[in-house]
Amino acid sequence: MTNIQKKRSDEHPSVRAARARLPVVGPAPISAETLRQWAIEAGADDAAAVSLEHPELEEERAPVRKAFAAARSLVSIVVKMHADNVRSPARSVANNEFHHAGDRANEVARALVERIAAAGHRALNPAMAFPMEMDDFPGRTWIVSHKRVAVAGQLGRMGLHRNVIHPRFGSFIVLATVLTSVPVDEATAALDFNPCIDCKLCVAACPVGAIEADGAFRFSACLDHNYREFMSGFGDLLEEAVESRDRHELRERVPLSEMASMWQSLAYRPNYKAAYCIAVCPAGDDVIGPFVENRAKFKTEVLAPLTERKETVYVVEGSDAEAHAARRFPHKRVRRVRSSLRATSVAGLFRAMPLIFQRGPAKGWKGTFHFELTDRDASVHRATVRIEDGALSVDPTQLVGEANVTVRGDAQSWLDVVSKKRNPVLLVLRGKLSIRGDRSLLDRFAKCFPR
Repeated sequence: MTNIQKKRSDEHPSVRAARARLPVVGPAPISAETLRQWAIEAGADDAAAVSLEHPELEEERAPVRKAFAAARSLVSIVVKMHADNVRSPARSVANNEFHHAGDRANEVARALVERIAAAGHRALNPAMAFPMEMDDFPGRTWIVSHKRVAVAGQLGRMGLHRNVIHPRFGSFIVLATVLTSVPVDEATAALDFNPCIDCKLCVAACPVGAIEADGAFRFSACLDHNYREFMSGFGDLLEEAVESRDRHELRERVPLSEMASMWQSLAYRPNYKAAYCIAVCPAGDDVIGPFVENRAKFKTEVLAPLTERKETVYVVEGSDAEAHAARRFPHKRVRRVRSSLRATSVAGLFRAMPLIFQRGPAKGWKGTFHFELTDRDASVHRATVRIEDGALSVDPTQLVGEANVTVRGDAQSWLDVVSKKRNPVLLVLRGKLSIRGDRSLLDRFAKCFPR
């Protein structure tokens, strides 16, 4: 802007009026307790404010500031759900409860940002669920992790089922977060116990075995089944349509009930296929009574209707989830689908490996795999993947130790192999890839990451 343009701008009536309204001093500070009270007055069932500099929020700072550069603190909002609705084997009832509570959480967050703005500070309220930032899908699509903020704000602890358990409302909550320029320095009173009672009912209820008794979590199993009608399931359905010769084959591949269910989720918002881990959780002062009074009756009335329910279970072929469903729930119909986690870059591929990894095919052997893959811009990605008797370690930055198998070559070619688009033998013959070492181990490797 030239000096003449700046002068003209400064003399504009709106600019002059705005300057006249500028406060002599900044807005009055707002305490963490005041922010909490404002959230509760707006309709939250509980809330807490926490500094963005909290040590547990290190991974949140960059994404939060990318969305809202002025962010200095976060307000975690808790909205409780009605437990009997969530526990119903009629999943339309349960999903309607999730949606209703989610709407309330968004309304509370919207009211809170208005009140913060009226006090002279800035604020922003990301959605409690959808819409998200899908440009990076299947990478991080959320602006802020509501669960991580709630735990940092001492509103609960992560349970075995990877959901936040509130000390009073238990697992029957939805979360939202407000980002604000208000500086919050007060320490929140510590929650000195974990509300999770380690009953393992979530382990027993999950139809795909996503939660293991030893604490391990099969992320991809949960995503492929429970979130079937969220992000990537629709894409898989379209691929089924494209691959079918005609409508008759499509109807054989995709039952009419499944097609209708997907349409319902697209038209009336996404529906969880299970979320049984939340449904059966007895933790929380307001909901634990029936479990303590009569555990056998609780299992009969809450757990059994879900485990005995005849339903379709969505699994990837060769996955631990497929084996679990066949063994534990033979009365449920198993339907094979493609993995929801499909890497679109080499960096994303190595990030996703711990989420897709299957412990079953990895038992009883070990191997070290080196990858040196070159992108179109000539950047080289080096990574070391080690599998040892059911355990996985990934170093996505360097080659470590002596490899049993080494893969070098074009990055996109390897992604095509992983997605089963290209035959690795042909790519080796064409000089796109070089594979050295024990190729039988590479076959075992592939079974640990079914697609």
